[in-house]
Amino acid sequence: MTSLQPLRLVVMGTGPFAVPMFRALRESHHRIEAVVTRPDRVAAGRRPPPNPMREAALAAGVPILAPDRINDDEAIDMLARLAPDLFVVCDYGQILSPRVLGLAPLGGINLHGSLLPRHRGAAPIQWSILEGDPITGVSVIHMTPALDAGNVIVARAAPIYPGDTAPALEAHLADLGAGATLEAIERLDAARAIHKPGEPLQIGVPQDAGKATRAPRLSKADGLVHWEWPAPRIERMRRALEPWPRTTAFLERAGGEPLRLVLDDVAVDTDHADQATRAQPGTILAAGDAGIVVACGAATALAIRRMVPEGRRGMTAAEFLRGSPILPGMRFSGAARIESGSPKSSP
Repeated sequence: MTSLQPLRLVVMGTGPFAVPMFRALRESHHRIEAVVTRPDRVAAGRRPPPNPMREAALAAGVPILAPDRINDDEAIDMLARLAPDLFVVCDYGQILSPRVLGLAPLGGINLHGSLLPRHRGAAPIQWSILEGDPITGVSVIHMTPALDAGNVIVARAAPIYPGDTAPALEAHLADLGAGATLEAIERLDAARAIHKPGEPLQIGVPQDAGKATRAPRLSKADGLVHWEWPAPRIERMRRALEPWPRTTAFLERAGGEPLRLVLDDVAVDTDHADQATRAQPGTILAAGDAGIVVACGAATALAIRRMVPEGRRGMTAAEFLRGSPILPGMRFSGAARIESGSPKSSP
């Protein structure tokens, strides 16, 4: 399918998920009038957070806008002067109002990292791994003011493999989404060519709101291990929460504060299943070169193979054990609450 005419696009995005889409649009016959991205907010003495879309736009020589609030009058005036045919949004971070969407004759489309209506929200890729979904994908929707609720114009599925981390899955879905976005624009432009003036532009398949699930933005608390959870869930957690907030556990130490460990590589352990049925979750069942085996909920066990002790470099279980002897029966704390920068052990 070939577009009837080049479209004037305004692309909105911040994170790495949007970059392959942006590059595909740059290589198409459409014209990107500007990139709208998150403004840099820098604390004193710190560098601004990474903004891959800003870097991509700078490298391509595309004008950049970074309003604090996209729905304010000043931002709307800037957008109106660009006279876009369509807004193309991905990983931007603000919801566009009806007034903003009305500036473009075709409204806006949004590239989302899940098969909607599953995993609506800011962290769909992480939650798809956390929930153990075997299949995920991308959806391109015709935008409405409601979060991720518009008609689905194009959806493409992809498997989630057992070893997939969030960054690896994100890179794959971002490439998949670039082609899906181009196809959605072609379909949207073709629908415009045949629709009757004065009537709403109808395109895409309505979402089943009854099947919607949420994928809220992650917090540090999401990275705290609950040993009452089954080991497969904690293993998925380790993969889903890379590179932030990562997966954190606290090792009890006699006469001292618990030691904070970031779990860098873990695996479900089946060799100690019988012991796990009799042990309280969080109890260390075995410790050796192959890993530190911990009892988890549902009579399962988890082997910690690599870790990052607080204030130290990453290391294997064998390296850690050489400097920190661990015996079966020692414990990891229950889910800790981080208060004033220090963990509280569970009773």
